[in-house]
Amino acid sequence: MGAKSAVLSRPFQAAIAGLVGVALSAALWLTGALDPFEARTWDMRERLFARPGAATHQIVTILLDQASLDWVQNTDGLGWPWPRELYSAVVDFCRRGGAKALVFDVLLTEPSTYGVSDDQRLADALRSNGTTVGAMLLGSKMADAESWPKEVPTPGIAIDGFDSWMARERPRQIGFPRAQFPLPEVASAFAMLANTNLPPDASDGVYRREPLFARFDGQVLPSEALAAYLVGEGGEHRLAIRPGTLVVDGKRVPIDSNGRAILRFRGPTLTYPNYSAQAVLQSEQQILEGKSVNLDPSVLKGAYVFFGFTASGLFDLKPTPMSGSYPGVEINATMLDNLLSADFERPLSPLIALLLIVLLAAAASFAVMSASGAAGNAIVYLVAIPVAPALSLGAYALGWWMPVVAAELAVLVSLVGSSLLNYATEGRQKRYIKGAFRQYLSPTVIEELIAHPERLELGGEKRELTIFFSDIQGFTSISETLGPEELTALLNDYLTAMVDIIQEEGGTIDKFEGDAIIAFWNAPLDLGDHAVRGVRASLRCQSALAELRPAFRARVGKDMYMRVGLNSGPAVVGNMGSRTRFDYTMLGDAVNLASRLEGVNKQFGTYTMISEATLRLLGGAFPARELSRIAVVGRKEPVTVFEPMQPEEFEARRPILEAFGRALALYYTGDFAAARAVFESTADRDPPAARYAERCRELEAAPPPAGEWSGVWVMTSK
Repeated sequence: MGAKSAVLSRPFQAAIAGLVGVALSAALWLTGALDPFEARTWDMRERLFARPGAATHQIVTILLDQASLDWVQNTDGLGWPWPRELYSAVVDFCRRGGAKALVFDVLLTEPSTYGVSDDQRLADALRSNGTTVGAMLLGSKMADAESWPKEVPTPGIAIDGFDSWMARERPRQIGFPRAQFPLPEVASAFAMLANTNLPPDASDGVYRREPLFARFDGQVLPSEALAAYLVGEGGEHRLAIRPGTLVVDGKRVPIDSNGRAILRFRGPTLTYPNYSAQAVLQSEQQILEGKSVNLDPSVLKGAYVFFGFTASGLFDLKPTPMSGSYPGVEINATMLDNLLSADFERPLSPLIALLLIVLLAAAASFAVMSASGAAGNAIVYLVAIPVAPALSLGAYALGWWMPVVAAELAVLVSLVGSSLLNYATEGRQKRYIKGAFRQYLSPTVIEELIAHPERLELGGEKRELTIFFSDIQGFTSISETLGPEELTALLNDYLTAMVDIIQEEGGTIDKFEGDAIIAFWNAPLDLGDHAVRGVRASLRCQSALAELRPAFRARVGKDMYMRVGLNSGPAVVGNMGSRTRFDYTMLGDAVNLASRLEGVNKQFGTYTMISEATLRLLGGAFPARELSRIAVVGRKEPVTVFEPMQPEEFEARRPILEAFGRALALYYTGDFAAARAVFESTADRDPPAARYAERCRELEAAPPPAGEWSGVWVMTSK
């Protein structure tokens, strides 16, 4: 009952460890405790996989950097803020170049310090361009507008299903009560206004996901990225919102309950084709003066252009997965890139993520419970620990954000918990099994029992085995010349040498009967080459005994030889005996035949004999000569037997073996006189030939055999 209880408890213990791992990681994950750690791993994935997208080349940035500020200061004596006339030059340059859209990522909420005409000049340039997007701010404490100004055109965007989505999801930071608009004359000159207020992740203030839309005073306001797309593509657009998805002209953008899409960054800052404001201003001035230009405006043809700040003093640098100081204008560019390329990252649904966590935790627990020994556990740890990170990387490559920290935590807790449970409940049993059986069973059998203690129960299974029986020739006379201590020492030395070889070849020792060894291959472990292993072990044992023979001769006064019989066939193998005492052993006709073949060696003067069934399984691994067709005691059907050899021995004896084969063929035909003549030619060098020569003489002198001659040699003793 003890073994059965252990077997039943093993899956139960694994389930407990896995459940603890899942419960702990799920609790921390669902409460947000793991979010900061998850975010850091996500940033690592972003940096690792950041690559240009299909639409990256369509987006250009014009950057107001520190060099541009210094150039304007040194050239024209103009400090910050710049006059709107300089912005007008940028707008005109983009119009000349044929840019699809220009996103002006600058808040123009205060009148120009250079007068009304300066603002009017910018408004004229914006109207002349016709494809510009202006920035406005939602939700700021400084925002003063609570309704949409009548003089400022509304975006006119309709999103199918928007109201029902808002009612169902109740998103935060989508609806805003206040807004800050550009100057009315400037605001009305833009083709569309866009929300520039993009919130960072609440957990750590890093910009990883952003909404493509917001709402103010009943109006849907696009982000700068969505506005650039709508203005740049022109015509009518169809927008719809469904659970988890925003559809923009057939492009599906995965969004969360707050309307945010996970950005797929393309690389570090300045990944997009970029030009400094200084270069643009110089080139526009050169065009107006009829001079050759440093920067041809055609570089902007068909491009979506973003104008924004990178100078540190202008306070538009934000932390992103790519860098702690990333221009806000490039975050908007990244969002448009993802929209055009249709490759926003998708969050794995919580249900699927939880199922994955359960699966990984369960696999880790059951793997530890199934592992054997410290090495097995180490392998399980080495394999299991990288699985969740590897899956997360693969998921990223396929466009999914998989929660790796929760999954890895579940795996680690399951591994450690399973190991502790395994040690507490199974360690004692394993130590007991090893201590009790190491003297009787091979290490492979012991490990099998440890892994499957249910095999300590009575019962067996039918398997094909290669069965080994050995005996020392004339051991009775040897034992009579030695005292008990000397005999025991001799047997121990002999058996140790033989058993070491058998176990090295993967054999299982069944039992010892005095000097006899009984072993088998292909149980309890599956060995596809069990016949090859059995024959190789037999030949190695004969070679080892030959090396030990001189030392044994000195101890017993005569040479020691071992006879081996091998047979392959089906047998029942398992634990047999009483319920309190049993052995791992085998039963069956194939076992009996192997035992008989060991004894048949005496009839032919051979020391290793195998059956035809074993020979067929060798596949030519060892050469063998046919010895005879025999009928053993207790078995009606005859069997053909062979003597296997090492290849070098076979080659050295080839002339004798070929003569034996010719003589045996004559013997099978019943030509005993001719067979005897050939057998006698090698009888002095080949014991089987000498035995056959004697057999032929007996048959010649006896009356002709009754019935048809079959060549079967009937054994009359065991």
